[in-house]
Amino acid sequence: MRNPRNEPLTPKNRGSSRGPMRSTGAPAVAKRTAGRSNDASDGPERRCILSGRHESRDTMIRLAISPDGDVLPDVLARAPGRGAWIDVSRAELDEAVAKGKLKGALARAFKGAPLTIPTDLGARIESALTKALADRLGVELRSGTMVLGTEKIATAARSGAVVFLAHAADAAGDGASKLAQAWRVGEMAEGTGLKGIILPLDRAALSVALGRDNVVHLALTDAGAATRVASLLGRLKHFLGCDTADDAAASTAANDAIDTKGE
Repeated sequence: MRNPRNEPLTPKNRGSSRGPMRSTGAPAVAKRTAGRSNDASDGPERRCILSGRHESRDTMIRLAISPDGDVLPDVLARAPGRGAWIDVSRAELDEAVAKGKLKGALARAFKGAPLTIPTDLGARIESALTKALADRLGVELRSGTMVLGTEKIATAARSGAVVFLAHAADAAGDGASKLAQAWRVGEMAEGTGLKGIILPLDRAALSVALGRDNVVHLALTDAGAATRVASLLGRLKHFLGCDTADDAAASTAANDAIDTKGE
């Protein structure tokens, strides 16, 4: 069975056609994370069937093609068989589905094989990405790499143990600012842009994901855990179209903290 044209690896010395680096909304935009970068050495590349851009597969979203021709989200890239890769926001994808651009791109990739594209594909991908992030946060909590509770996080931050700081979407600004200040003290980074990331999950969603009451803030104390969470968070925020320049500044400032503790 023929693989689509975007499926084979591209040469690792090929530069990305993307241009400037895009914010991931996660701490560690450099090579230590799977955050978006225009450095092709970040990992095996794929080509987005909609934009034509080449990017590390770890930053993209895979669409799995079932034996019956159904196009389904495969955000963890684990489904067997044929697949295609996209690197666009939900708004761009929804437009591509509505205007038939995704159908055309898949038809070219799979040489006209009959395919069925659900009209709610964008919603399905968003749901799958959100679940993957929530599941990962739950795993990190159970593995002991996560700290919860404002006072516990502040203590860990001031001691230099924190490598990732994040807040619920509906967290109060003053609470987030106080924890960011504690983190900067612990990292001897006062006067820098080091601060936490606002998650695309509110406290209710975080509480359900972690099985705790009223989770507003969280911190990770392991560089590997931060990298794993950052990868999923970056892809979700980009797909939602909520990765911002402010996120990029926070990400760059936090990179040194993860690099230092990951060595």
